[in-house]
Amino acid sequence: QVQLVESGGGLVQTGGSLRLSCVASGSIFSINVMRWFRQAPGKQRELVASIGRGGNPTYADSVKGRFTISSDIAKKSVDLQMNSLKPDDTAVYYCNVILMDSNRVQESHFGQGTQVTVSS
Repeated sequence: QVQLVESGGGLVQTGGSLRLSCVASGSIFSINVMRWFRQAPGKQRELVASIGRGGNPTYADSVKGRFTISSDIAKKSVDLQMNSLKPDDTAVYYCNVILMDSNRVQESHFGQGTQVTVSS
């Protein structure tokens, strides 16, 4: 069984910063990709940032230049540094990991989500 635990959400004013963290644990053989999604009220879940085993982060156009994703594969952790936050960034943020479990089966897991609220 795999668990993802997220932390770091909260309330911040426009222009402020937050750092989200996610740690995976359980029956994990290897981690292939670590990602952050977000879902605002009434909207579909969208991919915010992604990073693979070899690095090479990618970002949604809406967050480029403001958000930075980083990972520590050995620690099974991924962070999302969010700067210059805007009210449009308000959403529940979800950590997602694509991994191989101990039986070498590829799986995708989501965390429980953490609320980020940016006030104007």
